[in-house]
Formats: sequence, C-alpha cells, structure tokens
Amino acid sequence: MTTARPESLGFDALRLARIDALLKERYVDSGKLPHTQILIAREGEIVHFASQGMARASDSPGGGKPVDETSLFRIASMTKPVTSIAFMMLVEEGKVAVDTPVHHVLPEFKGLGVYNGGGAGVPFLTKSTDEPMRMVDLLRHTSGLTYGFQNRSNIDAAYREGRIENWHGNLDLDGFVAALGNIPLEFSPGTAWNYSVATDVLGAVVQRVAGVPLEDFFARRIFAPLQMHDTFFQVPEDKVDRLTDCYDFVPGGKPVMMDRGAASAWSRKPALVSGGGGLVSTSLDYHRFCSMLLNGGTLDGARIVGRKTLDLMTRNHLPGNGDLASMSKSLFSEAANAGTGFGLGFAINIDVARSMMPGSEGEFYWGGMFSTAFFVDPVERIHMVFMTQLRPSSSYPIRRELKTLIYSALT
Repeated sequence: MTTARPESLGFDALRLARIDALLKERYVDSGKLPHTQILIAREGEIVHFASQGMARASDSPGGGKPVDETSLFRIASMTKPVTSIAFMMLVEEGKVAVDTPVHHVLPEFKGLGVYNGGGAGVPFLTKSTDEPMRMVDLLRHTSGLTYGFQNRSNIDAAYREGRIENWHGNLDLDGFVAALGNIPLEFSPGTAWNYSVATDVLGAVVQRVAGVPLEDFFARRIFAPLQMHDTFFQVPEDKVDRLTDCYDFVPGGKPVMMDRGAASAWSRKPALVSGGGGLVSTSLDYHRFCSMLLNGGTLDGARIVGRKTLDLMTRNHLPGNGDLASMSKSLFSEAANAGTGFGLGFAINIDVARSMMPGSEGEFYWGGMFSTAFFVDPVERIHMVFMTQLRPSSSYPIRRELKTLIYSALT
C-alpha cells in the first residue's frame, strides 16, 4: 500500500489527523468501539489510512494483534452495491432490463399480492398490486418486501416465523425466493420505500439470469478483474486468522461479543448466499471497488460496467424525485433521511442543505449493520471506506462525524 502526500491532493494533513484523534479518544479508548480503520482517497490515491485498536479480544485466539491493512471485516449491507453492479452487468449484456417485471425471472413472485389483513395465526388476506414489482423496485427498495428484524408488521413477523433470512438455515436462494412468494408484500411496489431483503432477491435474479451460483459470478466477474482477493462470502481457512471479532452494542454498558473471528459463522459455507449482506472484505479491497465506481466503471484496465450505466445508477430513482424522509416506512436504514434519494443500489445525496452536513450533490454511499460505511463523491473526486465491527450501525453518529471532519480537511 502506498499513500500520497495529502497536500498534493488538496487536503490539510493536520486536519486529517483530527480524525485519528476522534476515533482513538472518543471511540476506541473509551471502549465504545473495539477497533476502527479508515481509508480516505482522492482521484483514487490514498491520502489517509489509519487503524486503531485490537483485531481480537485478548482471550480470543490471535488476540493482542492490532488491526492492520490485512484485517478482514464483515461488511454486511456494503454487499448491496456489489450485487447491484452485478445485475447491471447483465443489463448491459441485454439479458434483463431495469424495468423487467421480477416474476419474469422469478416466477415464484407471479401473483404476489399486498397485505390486506390477517396474520398472527390468521390466514393472510391480500389485494392486487397497482403495478407489478420490477427490477428497479429491488434496486431502490420500493418492492414492498421487508426485513424480519424490523418488528413493525405482521409481514416481518412472518419472515421471522419462517426463519427465511437465516444464512445457515434450510433455505438456499431458490428456497428463499419460494418462501417469499408465499408472504404478502407490505405495500404496492413503487408506492413507498422500505429497507428490505430486496437485494437478496436481486442476488437470486443474478444467479438465475447468469446461470451460475452468485458467489461464482462475483468471484469471476467482479473480484478477480478488480484484484479484490480478500472479498468473499466464506472466509478461506488460511485467512480466518485475519478475521476481526464482532460485537453487539449494549446501552450503558460494554459491547458484548457477537461473533468471534476465530470461530466465526463467516468461516462456514452459508446455505443462503446473501447478496444483501453476506460479504467479508478489507479496506483495501473495498477501496478498489470504490475506485472503480469513481472512475466510471473501470480500474487498471478492467472494465466492470459502462460509464453511462454508472451514471444511471447514481441518479435519484425515487418516484417524483422524492427523498427517504417523505417515502420511508423503515425503522432501520443505512442512510440519513432528509435530502437523501435512492438510486440503483446506492443512497444519493440530492440536497446538501437538508442533510445538514458537508457533502456534494450526487455523492453516493451506503453502509453495513456492523457500522462499516463508504461514500463516493464524484464532484470532489473523494471516497472513504470505514471499518469497525459493532451492531447496530445506529449506535453512534460516527458516520456524520467522519464526513464532517473529512470535508473540513479540504483545502
């Protein structure tokens, strides 16, 4: 790894150092986060890379080793942009389209209705959708699907009862789609926004259209060309020693271990390959993915998607140019709502003033439930990758703080 002089790319090095102080003093030394790692780049060149804390607890195998550039992190929903890119690669090949009805590829969804009563032991009542669910609804989370952990409706209760989101359960991607085909939608596709398993369904679409397992498509078509050799759904045995510990937030107390790196669920092959949240990666690997996005779909001679395809993906696709504040039904999201639109796989900054923090209109981003995050700013030509391992991502306002400090360091 090489880093450029911050001053050569328009950053104040002393102001960038504020980020390390904040992460160390406010989060790692206080015990709020187990560790942190941040990468900041401009024009694809790394200008700041810093790690804090231990990769594993002292009582874990391999404990006492600091987080470094080889450390592996569960990136959760930062998987979603990868799946969205994979789908758009198939669009570019003419095999599917953004407006294709989902049931044309997944017939299990044909005739799927909208909730109109029942549940909790009573048979569901449904009504017809206003319009069919289309691929764009999966990409922008307007499908009517949900997440079981939201605990807000009889529909997500049915998801929990069926354990359909269990990566190590009895369902593979085909079984997952079949199970969803028997549960009503929360709303008619295109009429609202709800964070959901939509990108997992999109992964099933990629698998069906491409005719190869989703993990193989990712490995051959995205990770190999981008030289992302440390990104996978299952951590190889010879790399498990690099996987960091992961924790759950406890209000008023110390975080508790959620998944030990040495005996991680991510070291076992999942039955359900989750295009919505299953990947493990490194900061340097995800930096290469972001560099490809910033560079119009290409990196080091490898063309992943076309420039105009990426331009389409990073525009606001919410109906009426709406934002999440006006359309969201979700209790959980990886985005601030005000001034935030949604594209084809990314949140989009459509109003800097309404976001109430520095940024650029057209900036796109997302994060993961273990508090990881990234953003790409095509105006300032900046991208950031932030890694830690604490669930949920709403525990602290760290993403807002990091963005503010990064933009304050621009000269």
